[in-house]
Parts: sequence; C-alpha cells; structure tokens
Amino acid sequence: MEIDAEVRRQLGVGPGSVLVWEWRNGEFVVRRAGKCTSADIHEALFGAWKQRKIAPTDVKTGIRKYIRGRHARA
Repeated sequence: MEIDAEVRRQLGVGPGSVLVWEWRNGEFVVRRAGKCTSADIHEALFGAWKQRKIAPTDVKTGIRKYIRGRHARA
C-alpha cells in the first residue's frame, strides 16, 4: 500500500517503516509502530506467567551443559 507523501512526512516514516492501523470510533487511526521489548513479545505469544527464580550457579551449570553438548566432538 502506498502512503501519501504528506502523511509520511507528518508521521515521520520512510520506506520500510511499520505502521499500525486501528479502527476507533468510526475512523481509522494510523501511527508508527512502537518499539517492543522481548518481554512484550514473549507475553503476546505465551501470555503472562511468573518467572521462577534460579540460582546463578544453576544458570552457569545449565549454560556449561548446553555448550558442551553443542560443541561435543562426535
């Protein structure tokens, strides 16, 4: 879809920009898509959940195990 040059200028968007089109109170509202954090994306995909606490030593052990498995010689 091609956007009028004046609209692009007012929104401050260029080629490749992501726009959000919303229907509000009988009219379309167009805005630039905002930046999302990885937490926002995770919540959108999987819903809200409580993160369990993991001890730093468990994290290091898990990383070490993953790296060894990934780079093990056959």
